[in-house]
Amino acid sequence: VQLQASGGGLVQAGGSLRLSCVASGSTASIGTIGWYRQAPGKQRELVASIISSSGRTNYVDSVKGRFTISRDNAKNTVYLQMKSLKPEDTAVYYCNGPYGTSWYSDDWGQGTLVTVSS
Repeated sequence: VQLQASGGGLVQAGGSLRLSCVASGSTASIGTIGWYRQAPGKQRELVASIISSSGRTNYVDSVKGRFTISRDNAKNTVYLQMKSLKPEDTAVYYCNGPYGTSWYSDDWGQGTLVTVSS
């Protein structure tokens, strides 16, 4: 399974962006997908996750009420709708499976950069 994140860009504080994570390969095996982010000088953190079969979601406290993760199984795509963006949301965003699953990749790729200006 390969996961490709896209949709980042430059936005003013208070603005919105929608990120996409497209899966290719043996997508039938995919369970949970997470959106992660890594800001300069900080560790990567899990921002939101979704279980593909049930749609159950989880969010880190700092984005609750502002970010929404969703999936379109027919398109093998997981979205991250981000609203009311803050400068502290600036980071490179990645999607990946949980560590240890068959759809997890050690190669996190380039991710997609989100820059929020104040």
